[in-house]
Amino acid sequence: MSNGFKQLGVPEDLIKGLEELGFERPTPVQAAVIPYLMEDGGDLIAQAQTGTGKTAAFGLPLLTKMDPKVGEVQGLVIAPTRELAKQIGKHLFRYTKYSAKVFVEVISGGEDVPKQEARMRRPTQIVVATPGRLLELLRRKALKLDAVQHLVLDEADEMLSMGFREELRKILHLANGRKSTWLFSATFPEAIEELIQGCMKPGAKRVTVDAAHVVNRDIEHQFAICGRGDKLEFVIRFLRKQEGERGLIFCRTKAGVITMGRQLGTAGFAVDVLHGDLTQKERDKAMRAFKKDRVQYLISTDVAARGIDVEGLSFVLQHQLPDQMEYYTHRSGRTARAGKKGLSLTLIEGAERRKIRKLEDELGVRFEEVG
Repeated sequence: MSNGFKQLGVPEDLIKGLEELGFERPTPVQAAVIPYLMEDGGDLIAQAQTGTGKTAAFGLPLLTKMDPKVGEVQGLVIAPTRELAKQIGKHLFRYTKYSAKVFVEVISGGEDVPKQEARMRRPTQIVVATPGRLLELLRRKALKLDAVQHLVLDEADEMLSMGFREELRKILHLANGRKSTWLFSATFPEAIEELIQGCMKPGAKRVTVDAAHVVNRDIEHQFAICGRGDKLEFVIRFLRKQEGERGLIFCRTKAGVITMGRQLGTAGFAVDVLHGDLTQKERDKAMRAFKKDRVQYLISTDVAARGIDVEGLSFVLQHQLPDQMEYYTHRSGRTARAGKKGLSLTLIEGAERRKIRKLEDELGVRFEEVG
């Protein structure tokens, strides 16, 4: 394993941290991105889905470019949700277990602002932030972006779809002394191209991971034909076979999540729900219960599940196909993490079989039909 990352230019002290985390070999996006960022470090535009290892792809080079002796913010990572920001911060911290300590702070909504201001008074080299809370702390003069050299936009398409366009423009303007911008996005709609034109040099390096390499190879993909009225019975039957295994259940809408949570709770399962109308306190409580194994199954919408990183999930059950096909990779990528195997099972109606075939073609995977 270490040779794979060593050949990409990753220093030995960071490799030691990676080995302890169980990193076996570089993923395609890491192999494509890390050498360029290590050596050149200039503007980068990368296509990458959730679950493909992109945090290490930008995180390892970012850590090597920080000067631990300088107490100012030199690296800035912007993420769409608090969950994803915390996940990135945790990973960056773990990578540096055996290296010169680079201090990372996570700045996001749902936490006490004065406490975050106090934390920012300590020497900090990297800030991972959600757009709104970062601007709030900048208004309060709790931090400055004058010394930022490298700015990362993670899941840029998701940030734009959540309405953060103006916030991103302001942040990019305030960090205008930076050397480079590294943008990661699963899709490239027109709004992303406009953002790129406004914040990057015309010759920015572009990296596109082949669709066939985007999906984690340790995931087994299955589908079942199931009429709308029969889905609950199917889900209950499936969950009863899981015994002690844990998993995520995705529903397309908030109403679907609430209904499924009530139905499965009535059937005797230990479940909790995650959707966009919950307060941050309620979201945190649900995530804590799930991570500490107090509930066996978590039922969620797509946006609410952004950034969920829970170890040891055996399966993902999709009550319906997502509205946007790129979300399939995001959903299925919640299982089979850290080199483990996992199952992604999708319930479809008969007329949707063609959508499964389309996913097979686009992602280079094969689905097995189960009864």
